[in-house]
Amino acid sequence: MYKVLKELCGLVGPSGFEQDVQRYIKNEIEGKVASCEVDPLGNIIATIPATDASLPSILLAAHSDEIGFIVKKVEPNGTLRFEQLGGFDNRTLLAQPVTIKGNHGYIQGVIGTLAVHYVKWDDPKRIASHRDLYIDIGAASPEEVAQMGVRVGQPVSYGSELKLIGDAKQNRVVGKALDDRAGCAVLLELIEQFHQQDGLAHGDIHFAFTVQEEVGLRGASVLSANLQPDFALAIDTTPTSDTNDVLMTGTRKLGAGPCIKITDKSLISHPLVTGLLEKVATEQAIPYQQEIFMGIGTDAGAIHMTHKGVSSGVISIPSRYTHTPIEIVDLEDLDHTVDLMKHFILSSNELNGKSFLDT
Repeated sequence: MYKVLKELCGLVGPSGFEQDVQRYIKNEIEGKVASCEVDPLGNIIATIPATDASLPSILLAAHSDEIGFIVKKVEPNGTLRFEQLGGFDNRTLLAQPVTIKGNHGYIQGVIGTLAVHYVKWDDPKRIASHRDLYIDIGAASPEEVAQMGVRVGQPVSYGSELKLIGDAKQNRVVGKALDDRAGCAVLLELIEQFHQQDGLAHGDIHFAFTVQEEVGLRGASVLSANLQPDFALAIDTTPTSDTNDVLMTGTRKLGAGPCIKITDKSLISHPLVTGLLEKVATEQAIPYQQEIFMGIGTDAGAIHMTHKGVSSGVISIPSRYTHTPIEIVDLEDLDHTVDLMKHFILSSNELNGKSFLDT
């Protein structure tokens, strides 16, 4: 899975500009699913038809967009002003490498910062707004910027490359866009497994690679009206709470298995979904954690309230330093996420005929 994850994370795809990511995903899954469509917003929706029509249909969603920026002005000295796409802490922006999707390909740059020699004339506690910052791509004038194929309105991502880190097992990776290319990689692996294995009993399985999650769950909000799934799972990352930072509580740990979400700011997970997830995790000896974290929302927050309502839950991949260029996930957590999703689908007969009042 590392190879696919590295290729996914290397693409520039902030909210609203996910084309390169979606093209990659579509190319990976064509021939492995019965249908693969791109809706008007840019969501990819792929379906593996039911082998048993009596079993419930399930929607699995992971968002393909990442936090990023958009070029909004070219200054006379050739530097670029930018606006944010998604949620950032301005303290993480200074001196970071970035990648711009230009007319002629990817262009490398950096977010500028004051040299330390100027700090004695500055307030060292000042946190610069992103609106005060700029991107330097090595150009000296607007004309040079244009010659490089860069203009207003182009998307920008962090420029960090995904790398393996850790001990001899090398089972952890660090880089940008793991939120939520990690979830996308997990869905791609699950598609591969269902493609290779015949004779598995399941209802319709819909795989949605959504757009614009980071700016308001926009892509996910249009899914369920057409698909009308019986149940839905969002696959996303969640910030860990396992470092020694003052705000950490130790409730979500890297490498301790996927988190089964109970609630966040966008969703109170349906108890049928969480109950079956916990049951199959226990039966299959899949390590898992329970997640109650009000600091985030996921695509399930939009999905569960659309059409006539969808019984929804979330499997969260633990991630350190979320929404920075140095996110860290454990590849074993990704493998366990695949296993948990697969066994949830294969045990979905236990959901037949049940409702909220049966929990």
